Formats: sequence, structure tokens, C-alpha cells
Amino acid sequence: MLVQEKVRQAVSLLKEFDVDCWITFTRESAMNGDPTLPFLCESDMTWHTALIISKSGRTCAIVGEYDRRSIEDLHAYDRVIGFVRGIKEPLQEVLKELDPATIALNYSVESEVCDGITHGMYLTLFNMLSDLGMEKRIIQADRIVSALRQRKTGAELTSIRKAVREAEAIFEQVRGFIRPGRSEREIAAFVKGEVERKKLDFAWDPKVCPAVFTGPDTAAAHYAPTDRRVEAGHVLNMDFGVRVEGYCSDLQRTFYLLMPGESSAPAEVQRGFDTIVRSVARAKEGMRPGVQGIEIDRIARTIVTEAGYQEFPHALGHQVGRFAHDGTALLGPAWEKYAGKPFHLLEPGMVFTIEPRLTIEGRGIATIEEMVVVTDGGAEWLSNPQTEINLLRS
Repeated sequence: MLVQEKVRQAVSLLKEFDVDCWITFTRESAMNGDPTLPFLCESDMTWHTALIISKSGRTCAIVGEYDRRSIEDLHAYDRVIGFVRGIKEPLQEVLKELDPATIALNYSVESEVCDGITHGMYLTLFNMLSDLGMEKRIIQADRIVSALRQRKTGAELTSIRKAVREAEAIFEQVRGFIRPGRSEREIAAFVKGEVERKKLDFAWDPKVCPAVFTGPDTAAAHYAPTDRRVEAGHVLNMDFGVRVEGYCSDLQRTFYLLMPGESSAPAEVQRGFDTIVRSVARAKEGMRPGVQGIEIDRIARTIVTEAGYQEFPHALGHQVGRFAHDGTALLGPAWEKYAGKPFHLLEPGMVFTIEPRLTIEGRGIATIEEMVVVTDGGAEWLSNPQTEINLLRS
């Protein structure tokens, strides 16, 4: 069971980072839940909830009485305490027993996936800790939360691989549907129909999953399909992923619509596509534990710019997990918006996309998005990498 695996993993992380106690504190989680919760429980929490994990290995869940049975059924916590009137008294009693020198809470300036406690809940817990004289023991839990999300277990990787295979199968099916005269919206509807037929979930908002862009002068990314129609001579790219067993895939593929009389892509299209293929392959070759994400981004970005194209306006790759954009470490440049994420070291178990892009003037955007997992000795493909442009006849 995922929760049992992750609670055990959390104990080992507290020991590794020498943190005495980690508290995930939330309420009405269906409305405003901490992104860490799916690793620690399987259902939404209603009243104030404190999920407490200690370096000593002691684990405790303090929850509303009506949520107690669902937490007990997980068999992940040594102790489950249900309350009726309020959480303050049982929480303070547990903390007095533990007497932790450090108390990690889920807030972070740098990483959105570690910034789960709301300001109001932070103040609530701060006041409870102040009563005990423990308010100065609070630290950020970002190292713990990042590692818990990023170091994928075998079960998590199995689910991600399933999500990748399902997305690749649908990409293969849509090849036969794309043709001149079809609109981006019609192509997206075909993909959505396959997702629904297979009873899968979308990896992100269905309004923009899949994203389909054909020809020049498109929005290029993060935009809903339009009524723009495919034409011969267009480069078309599609960004798509599904969620399987709670875990996502995120892939992009590039197509070229052959002009009458063409049997291969024009030289400028092939050159742009080959540049992207080379950029992806070299980046993957450079990935290994202990390398900073910025170094991998630099490899791919340099290949694109030295070939004469403008640098892509985004990071080379992000992590994938329970969300299509997940984790803290990033394969990216040292830009303000990315803060310290590109300087984190790669670790085994991290799952990344690699997704450079470039513009082929008058044709469209060439981009490929592959998925890899960092291993002890380097990185291995999770997706079957696209090495040839998808040529589609009229």
C-alpha cells in the first residue's frame, strides 16, 4: 500500500535529515488540501488533522472522530486519536510526549509542492506550539516533502510506466485521424474520446489536455485547441498525458503533413526536428545522481542555440509524479522564476521530462517531450523516444 510505503520512507528521511518531528496539518482537505496528503492518507480530512511522523519511528494521526476509522484502516500509523471538541488538547499531549527539538511544517518559499500549510493553519498551529514553548522549534519541511515526492518507490514507477504506455497508445491511434482539413479542436476531441473509452483520467485540465498546435503563429503551449485547421506543409505538435493509479504521464510528439508530391519532410523541417532529437538524447546521456539540473538544461539549450535557433523560453524538464508538473528539482536555467530549483542535485528515483523546442519559420513548432527516471548509474527511458518525425499524407 502506497501510504504505508511512504510513511516508512518518511521516517527514514527524518533520520537522514536529522529532523525530530514532521507535522502535516490540514482541514477540509477536499477544498484546500496539502499536496502531500495523498502520500499520508487515502481520503479527504474534514476537521483539523495532524499527521505526525517522528525520527524515532513513532507515528500518530490526530483526526476528527468521523475520520478515525478510515485512518485506522490504513494500518500506517502506530496511534490514531479521534477528537470531537477540538484538536488542541490531544495534539499538545502528543507533542509533550515527543518533546521534539525540531518540528518541520509544510511551508516553502521555493517549492509549490512543499507549501501545503495555509497561513491560517500555520498561525493556528503556531499558537498551539507557543503554549508549549515550542514555537521556536519550527523549521521548513521542504527537504522532507521534496524527497518523499521525488524518490519514487517501485510501485510508483510501475504506475507511471502504465500511464506512459497508455498515452503512447493513444498517440499512435491519433496518427490515423490527423489530416488536412481537421481542426485542432477535432483532433483533441478524438484523443479525449479515446481517454474516455479507456476509462482513463487526464493528467491535467482537460481544457488543455491534449494541447494541439498546427502551423506557424500558434500559442505554442498551455492553450486550448482552436478551430485552426491542419494544412499540408504544417508542423503539428501535441502535448498530452493521462493519469493511471494516481500517477501521470506527460509527452509531446511532432508530426509533419506532407505536401502533394512530397515523400519526406523538407530540409528545414528535418533539420529542426533532428536538432530536437539530438538535444533530448544528449541531455539524457548527461543525467546521473549528483548532477545539478542546470547542467542538464545547459547541454540541451546549447545544442539548440548553436544550431542557430532561439533558446526555448522555459526549463528543459520538470518532474512528473502525482501531478504532471511535480517535485522541486528542475532541469532548468538560473532564471528568477525558478529560484533555487535548477541547483538541486539529481537523485535516483526522480522522474523527469526532457522537452526542448524550437520554431521552424513558416511551418510551426518542433518539440518532443520524453520521460526518464534517474537511476544509480545514469537515467533510463520511461517513454519510447521519438527519433523520426511522424510523416502524415494528405
